[in-house]
Amino acid sequence: MPISIILTKILEGMGVSVLLFAVTLVFSLPLGLLISFGRMSKYSILRVITSVYISIMRGTPLMLQLMVIYFGPYYIFGLTISPEWKNFAAAISFVLNYAAYFAEIYRAGIESMPKGQYEAARILGYSRAQTFVRIIFPQVVKRILPPVTNETITLVKDTSLAYTIGILEMFSTARALASAEASMLPFVFAGVLYYILNAVVAAVMVKIEKKMNYFR
Repeated sequence: MPISIILTKILEGMGVSVLLFAVTLVFSLPLGLLISFGRMSKYSILRVITSVYISIMRGTPLMLQLMVIYFGPYYIFGLTISPEWKNFAAAISFVLNYAAYFAEIYRAGIESMPKGQYEAARILGYSRAQTFVRIIFPQVVKRILPPVTNETITLVKDTSLAYTIGILEMFSTARALASAEASMLPFVFAGVLYYILNAVVAAVMVKIEKKMNYFR
């Protein structure tokens, strides 16, 4: 098979990986913030529920979570699994998993803020919501950017786990081509593209971090 065709197929798989990456970030970041609020809630029931959720998501392999969510409807409810379900199952699994990690990052950032800032804002007449949105959260974002960057880079690589439920992302495409061609070249192409994706992510996050430098 010509190298151009191999590269084209791997690029198609990369498109699937990038889509899964984007969907995960778009939904897991805000969901993680909501879960962090539950984790810090004054209501013990909500704290327990979110703590258990985070513990399960972080304490079990993402691959296992993928398989449970994908096969769950069939084995638990006896429902027929449609071909399209694997795409939704992958998105749901990744979002739920990464939201747990982002929740703990948010919580650490929020709890690291000095209490004096809340008191000063209250004296100035800010409501609790206004204090968080206008004063606390921008500083939290600045503080949590490094760990968020690490998780985002990990997410790029973790998209390869979607192959376990039959999604033809970049890694599974490269593996199939390497097996068919008896060649390491597809893996080399995939490795280079993963590296490029992570380099782009890292560069973007560094640029965002520099723009947040006025929060010192």
